[in-house]
Amino acid sequence: MGNAGSVELESARVVRLLRDSILSGQRRSGDRLIERDIAEELAVSRLPVREAIRQLLAEGMLTARPRSWAVVRQFTEDDVRDIAQVRDVLEVLVFEIAALRHTSDGIAKVEAALQREFAAAGVGDTAAAHTAGAEFHLVMAELAENATVNEILGMMRGRLLLLFRDHDDLISMAEDHARIFESFAARDTATLRLRVQRHLRAGTETALRKLAEYNAETAAIRARAAAARGGAAEEPVREDAAAAADGDEAPAARQEASVAGE
Repeated sequence: MGNAGSVELESARVVRLLRDSILSGQRRSGDRLIERDIAEELAVSRLPVREAIRQLLAEGMLTARPRSWAVVRQFTEDDVRDIAQVRDVLEVLVFEIAALRHTSDGIAKVEAALQREFAAAGVGDTAAAHTAGAEFHLVMAELAENATVNEILGMMRGRLLLLFRDHDDLISMAEDHARIFESFAARDTATLRLRVQRHLRAGTETALRKLAEYNAETAAIRARAAAARGGAAEEPVREDAAAAADGDEAPAARQEASVAGE
């Protein structure tokens, strides 16, 4: 039992480390996660790594590949739009229910997350600002106390965190949350709905822009790699052409030397 508990605790730590490395951008879309390499990197056995990869697969942050590795999830434009449609319905509902059900303790928890987000945004701490921003949404889901909606959002949470992690205007995002908080605290669900919808759609636009930038960057890398491979293949041809331009003797001499060498 002790060993099983140890493995469970270790896998939880590995999950946290891998998730953080993905959300911070250290591991990017398409990067491989190979059990053996991660176990060596984190100085653990392969079992907790395997459990951690399974957890992140279930969260939607990874995509399975054959044998013992996975890749950080890659999104398409259709993925972004599909997720946004679902989010636009479910999260708006969550915020409205939370506004109707909140208590003074609930308001305090949301406000604390908002203050942490502003503090992190003010000093340009991107990771901390994104973490606090995500907590702002998570506390709202907790306050809504709707098990079915939260179960659905729980299945999507990894995708949401990964897809909407790239907001680059931290102050603007915190200000968006502050406007939402104002309507939430006042139980003004009509204004709240409009503000949450605008906030979510801004996140979708950012995700689509970042996806386009990533795809353009990937295409440029592939083009440079293809050009480099083509250049390597053409180099001998250019060399022979230059030698031939000097006269017929150089190619003949190389041929004789080759025969002599054999």
